[in-house]
Amino acid sequence: MSVAYALADSRVMVTRSLRHTVRNVDVMLTAVMLPVVLMLMFVYVFGGAMDTGTSEYVNYVVPGIILLCAGFGAGSTALSVAGDMEQGIIARFKSMPITSSAVVMGHVVASVVRNLVATALVIGVAFAVGWRPDATLVEWVAALGLVVLFILAISWLSAAFGLLLKTVEAANAFTFVLLFLPYVSSAFVPTNSMPSALQGFAAHQPVTPVIETLRGLWMGTPIDTNAWLAIAWCGGILVLSYAWAIWLFRNRTSS
Repeated sequence: MSVAYALADSRVMVTRSLRHTVRNVDVMLTAVMLPVVLMLMFVYVFGGAMDTGTSEYVNYVVPGIILLCAGFGAGSTALSVAGDMEQGIIARFKSMPITSSAVVMGHVVASVVRNLVATALVIGVAFAVGWRPDATLVEWVAALGLVVLFILAISWLSAAFGLLLKTVEAANAFTFVLLFLPYVSSAFVPTNSMPSALQGFAAHQPVTPVIETLRGLWMGTPIDTNAWLAIAWCGGILVLSYAWAIWLFRNRTSS
């Protein structure tokens, strides 16, 4: 099957996934409201109690809110993929002359689109409540490129877990892992303020270098080796998750 047919199949599946998102009112409301509520809650409810060494807590917390919302959005991809596998629609697709990877590709691209919309909302709300980055145009492009790479990596990871787990309920449990990681990182407080037992995990898990790189690009804080670590983590997760998801899809639909 040619590349043109594969691209056409993927476009149809992306359109299908995006239509499901638009027609799901609960998901749409949550996707819109979550960035707004999280930003207002962390800035105005918790911000006064946080000691981050910055004069305005909003200047510290924006990267963490973006990754938290991205984790929530990508987690819904695991539910969508698991739902397709559980409801038998994949068997219907198998009877049609379409590229096997197009189904998973549709879910992943739709996830990236949803999360980019959520990222735009977070940035818009952040500006409204006083976020004032001093990044240059090049630094903005680098920061948004890293956000896209992170979203792409966790979207493929979510798709792989949606294929691995047998039920929608089990896939739902995976979303809590994505939501939990930013809380045990430098997203909301510096890692050196945590108990020593948590500091090692918080400093060396994938989310922390991404957050520190985004904070450095937008606010001018030291980045050091975090940029290379962030790219290595996201690139590694993306490559492994893509290969894993394609293998799982072919394995589960071959019988």
